[in-house]
Amino acid sequence: MKEKKLFLILSLLMGLIVIISNYLVQFPIQYYGLENILTYGAFSYPVTFLITDLANRAYGKNLARVVVLIGFFIGISLTLIVSTNFDEIISIRIAIGSAVAFLIAQNLDVNIFDKLRKKSWYVAPVTSSFFGSIVDTFLFFSIAFYGTGIPWFSLSIGDLLVKLIVALIMLIPFRLLLLKISDISDLKIRI
Repeated sequence: MKEKKLFLILSLLMGLIVIISNYLVQFPIQYYGLENILTYGAFSYPVTFLITDLANRAYGKNLARVVVLIGFFIGISLTLIVSTNFDEIISIRIAIGSAVAFLIAQNLDVNIFDKLRKKSWYVAPVTSSFFGSIVDTFLFFSIAFYGTGIPWFSLSIGDLLVKLIVALIMLIPFRLLLLKISDISDLKIRI
């Protein structure tokens, strides 16, 4: 029962973070000349990698992928309803870019984490989040903003740097939460 509760919490959190990040990425930071370099979405999105890595550590890669898919469907569905203006092509591109980048980057994270899971506790989350963040950032920004006049490349560089810093900070809750979960990758949860 405890394992199913954790699975549900991780799945719902994944969807919530996707919604929040998709909304926040529309707003550049207007302070200190950062408007062409950084959006608010960079601060929330790295939490998705923490969630994926916790799911992978607790359940193994197959159920981690299910958490990613559930979070994806919750996040993208509600993003389409809440923050997508179908009269504006940029809003539609943000939704498409988010979907493509999320699925590819999260699955990359799952695979890298799984291959490195037996190393020291921090190697798998750092490495998988690093590569997942790079792929996610450049896929998302190029799909969402290429050719729009929005400085997508400089925004992607700024967002990536913040994502990598936040991913390192996420090691703290990852380590603390590891103490609460056990490696139950042999567990079979019926969904």
